[in-house]
Amino acid sequence: MSIRTGDIHRAITFYQTLDFDVIERFTTGYTLGCWLEGPIGRLELIQIPDPQPPADAFGDEHYVGYYHLSIDVTDDLLADQTLSTWLEQWRERLKAVSITLKVLLYPMPQTIGNQTYHVAFAADADGLPLEILHNLGPTSALESLT
Repeated sequence: MSIRTGDIHRAITFYQTLDFDVIERFTTGYTLGCWLEGPIGRLELIQIPDPQPPADAFGDEHYVGYYHLSIDVTDDLLADQTLSTWLEQWRERLKAVSITLKVLLYPMPQTIGNQTYHVAFAADADGLPLEILHNLGPTSALESLT
């Protein structure tokens, strides 16, 4: 996945709060680029001089193209932690590096296949949507708990 960014240094800092590490920095003719490795594999960041605001991929139901990255944080959560508390801790990590977390959708349950997830959306440093998932387990097992 390659992401065009208006400020590569800010984008690197943002994705580092999600456990991505810079593995390579380079130039692409007239601009800066880098590769990051993290929980969902490799991201490429390319800085765009004089960037224009991105399309509203989250809010425009007719938008076609890149929609969002999806990051499953299930393995990162402690036994007593929820997606809401994870988001608050992430908010603090971002605040420590002078970035404000913009939540697009607060955690809500969603069944996908035979699994139930808590799903949230947040904006990255350039306003592009990120889906944050917490797998709660098989739907049938959760239904028997209620």
